[in-house]
Amino acid sequence: MMSVLAIDCGTQSLRAIIFSEKGEVLAAEKVDFEPYYSRNIGWAEQSPEMYWESLAKATQQLKENFPNVFNSIEAVTLTTQRATVVVVDQDGNPLRDAFIWLDEREALGKPKLYFHEKLAFWLIKKLPTAYMAYRRSKANWMKQFEPEIWNNVHKYLLLSGYLTYKLVGEYVDSTASQVGYIPFDYKSKTWINNPLHYKWRLFGIEKDKLPRLVNPTEILGYITKAAAQFTGLKEGLPVIAAGADKQCETLGSGCLSPNVGSISLGTTATIQTTTPKYVEVIPFIPPYPSILPNAYNPEIGISRGFWLVTWFKKEFAHSEIREAEELNTFPEKILDKYLREIPDGSDGLIIQPTWTAGPERPFSRGAIIGFSDRHTRLHVYKAIIEGIVYALLEGKMKIEKKTGVRMEKIGLSGGGSKSDEVCQITTNILGVPTYKVQTNETASLGAAIAGYVGIGKYRTFEEAVQNMVRIEKIFYPDTDKNRLYMEYFGKVYTKMWKHMEKLYHELGKITVKTSSTQPEL
Repeated sequence: MMSVLAIDCGTQSLRAIIFSEKGEVLAAEKVDFEPYYSRNIGWAEQSPEMYWESLAKATQQLKENFPNVFNSIEAVTLTTQRATVVVVDQDGNPLRDAFIWLDEREALGKPKLYFHEKLAFWLIKKLPTAYMAYRRSKANWMKQFEPEIWNNVHKYLLLSGYLTYKLVGEYVDSTASQVGYIPFDYKSKTWINNPLHYKWRLFGIEKDKLPRLVNPTEILGYITKAAAQFTGLKEGLPVIAAGADKQCETLGSGCLSPNVGSISLGTTATIQTTTPKYVEVIPFIPPYPSILPNAYNPEIGISRGFWLVTWFKKEFAHSEIREAEELNTFPEKILDKYLREIPDGSDGLIIQPTWTAGPERPFSRGAIIGFSDRHTRLHVYKAIIEGIVYALLEGKMKIEKKTGVRMEKIGLSGGGSKSDEVCQITTNILGVPTYKVQTNETASLGAAIAGYVGIGKYRTFEEAVQNMVRIEKIFYPDTDKNRLYMEYFGKVYTKMWKHMEKLYHELGKITVKTSSTQPEL
């Protein structure tokens, strides 16, 4: 028997899943952990060693609980949360805790851009976005507020690169894992070759601090003796390059062409597709590198996505949480019945789910409009789900406009996709069929697909997907409900940003005056 071990290190847990060549889950272990701790408003950090220890715990549990399957592993592949930064010293030891992708701290000042560069950004109305990218670079922040640590940085890694180093003993990472404020050329899928390119000044990272890159399906390295002793994995097993979690989800959903979409209903909600064309859906914001060769994954994301469900539960769903505990189930299961009971459109309550500013709208906040005396907290819950999907629909339309191809069907992944009610609302708003494949762990499945192509079991990704991905449930849109949602979307939701932008900007300026997220220099 042949198998591939896929390791998926997410924001709240690490999964180690062994897949067969037919995409079957042969064995799985999950280790939960706190997503981050916060030493200041907007900060999010976590110990890199905690991720490594969680990986080892999961693989050791696999070895103990599924010894026969564990011994059949022929390759290991890895996918992780994106844009989480780890800096290490000459000996590979972390110099500080990781900056989690949710971290909102920002450097001060502006990048050193030449006049023609400033003019170019100004002409496309993206100068504020360039300035935001400079501020959000953790390298720039460290240079200003932790110079003694920055002076000892040997390698500046994403979480994927750090865990790969722990497994194989080399500073190497996949091109399809490079998502973040880093000097990466997304078109050629390499570090930027021109030393005078503005991205080196924008992100503040020297090239010698970055890892070597290899393409997906290539060998990153082999499990070292030290890693084998700590994790229980066999020494010498090849570690095959895959990609970041959203790219793996897109592959694991069977999205190989631009007429198929991939939506992740996760902490960050995203919509992607796969296209052979390099297209920037938002000017200056590149498509992400696909795991497929000569392909890209243009994406629109909602940073707080289904995090808003967690926020709602914490602030408003105490009785549902208690009921779920009594019934030994999840609060979302209790809340699902209200998605059926509350009218579609939430009786005119509409949420703009931009709780966190993004590159397209750097001054955005969230908004809830349309309250009346008939609204309850459960209307807010359904409006959250609908608002997230409105934002995804907006992203779908932008991607289709740039690629010139309409998405005919969309695969659903992530925690939100476990709810059939959420899936049906998503379908009704999007107006196209959506589907789920045989496992909710599509990121792990996508990584395993890259692993099987890497070891030569399948010659192409198309062949691998045909053998390893099975559509198990399809949701079809209700035309009457779609018509209602399109009225809310077209007449209200799409106009909210235009009316709120200046207010968000003013709120941001006032908030900066009243609270500081920066330590003193």
